[in-house]
Amino acid sequence: MEKQEESRECDKGFSCSFMLLKPEEVKFIDLFRILFSSNLEDRKFVDSSSETEESFRYRWLIFISILAQKMLMLTSKPMAWMGSKIEMLLNLLAINNFLVLLRGKTKKPDKDSSTFISFIGNMDKRMKLDSKIKPEHGCHYYSALSMMASKASYENRAYIETIVKDHWKVYILRVFGLADYQEKATTQLFFMRDKSENHDTIVVAFRGTEPFDADAWCSDFDLSWYELQGMGKIHGGFMKALGLQKNVGWPMEYKANETRKEPLAYYFVRDKLKALLSESENTKYILTGHSLGGALAILFPSILFLHEEKLLLQRLEGVYTYGQPRVGDEKFGKYMESKLEEHKIRYFRIVYCNDMVPRLPYDDKDLLFKHFGTCVYYNRHYQGKVRHCPFLSFI
Repeated sequence: MEKQEESRECDKGFSCSFMLLKPEEVKFIDLFRILFSSNLEDRKFVDSSSETEESFRYRWLIFISILAQKMLMLTSKPMAWMGSKIEMLLNLLAINNFLVLLRGKTKKPDKDSSTFISFIGNMDKRMKLDSKIKPEHGCHYYSALSMMASKASYENRAYIETIVKDHWKVYILRVFGLADYQEKATTQLFFMRDKSENHDTIVVAFRGTEPFDADAWCSDFDLSWYELQGMGKIHGGFMKALGLQKNVGWPMEYKANETRKEPLAYYFVRDKLKALLSESENTKYILTGHSLGGALAILFPSILFLHEEKLLLQRLEGVYTYGQPRVGDEKFGKYMESKLEEHKIRYFRIVYCNDMVPRLPYDDKDLLFKHFGTCVYYNRHYQGKVRHCPFLSFI
C-alpha cells in the first residue's frame, strides 16, 4: 500500500491522470475478480489517479492484457532459452555445410562475431542498400535507408559495424544499450551517418521487439497510460522504455543516478544529436525503428515538442516506422499530427497486412489507443497503398 501511494505521489508531478497495470502483483484469484468489480481502483494491481468505474467489456480487455503479461512473465526464461538455441542452430547451419555436419567437425557460432545473425536477421538476409535509390530521391531514399537500419538494429555490435561500413559504405557512429524505467539496459539503438559533399544525414535506429523477449512483448500487450497536459494519453510502457523518470517524468535536464550504469534513451539521443548537428548547418537526421523500435521513434519527437527543442525539430527530416504498435489516444494523435505539420516533419508508418503488432494495444470502442499519420499499407501480395486516415482501428 505504501508503495502504491508513493507511486501516485510521484506520478502527479508530471501527469494529469494515469492508469497503470501491475501484473507482477496479480494473484490467480485476482484475475477473475477483475471481471466482477466495476471499480478497478480497488485492486492493488491497478494504480489509477481517479476512480475507474468501467464497463464489463473494458474489464474483460484488462483481464486479457494482464493474463497475457502474466503468461509471458512465467515463460520468460524458457522463451529466452529457446530463442538462444534456435539462433545458435540457424547460425550453425549457416557456417557449416552438410558434409561437415555429418563428419561432426562443426564450427561453433560466436554470438559476438560479425557473422552471427539474429532470428529476425535470418528471416531476411539482405545486406546491401538499393544502389538505384539516391539521396536526391528524398522520401524514397530515407525510407530505404530506414528499412535496412531498422532490420540491422536487431544484430550485435560487430555485425552492425561490419554491414554499415563494408556494405553500405557509410559511417557507424556507435551502438548503444540504454537504461529504461526498470534500470535495465534493455533499450537498444544505433547511430549511423551517410555523408557526402552534398548530403549529410544521421540515422537513429531503435531496436524493436525481439521474438523471444518476454519483457518487450509485455510492453506491447500493456494497456497502461499516462496523460500529459495538452498532449493526451500515451502508452506507459513505451514511455518508460524511452526514458521516463520515476519521480519527475520528463524534466528538461537529466540527473545522473548512481545506481544506473547506462543513460536514459531520450536524454542520451537528444544530447548526442545536439552535438552532431552543431558541427554543420547542413546536417539533418531521421528516426526509425521496427515494432517497439517504431513506437520509440515516433514518441521521441513528442518529448522534443514538450521541451521545445528548436534545433532538433528544425533538423528532423522524418520519422519512418515499420510494424509500429499504437502509442496513444485520439487526442495525442491529433496533437502529434498538428505538431508534425507545424514543423514540416514527415511521418510514414509502414504496415504489412498480417503483422499483429500494429494491432496492439488492442483497439475497439472501449479502448483509447489509436493510430495516426500517413500509413503505407501492404497487402499479402505486397501491393502497397498510401492511406492518410487518422485513427484507423485496423491498421
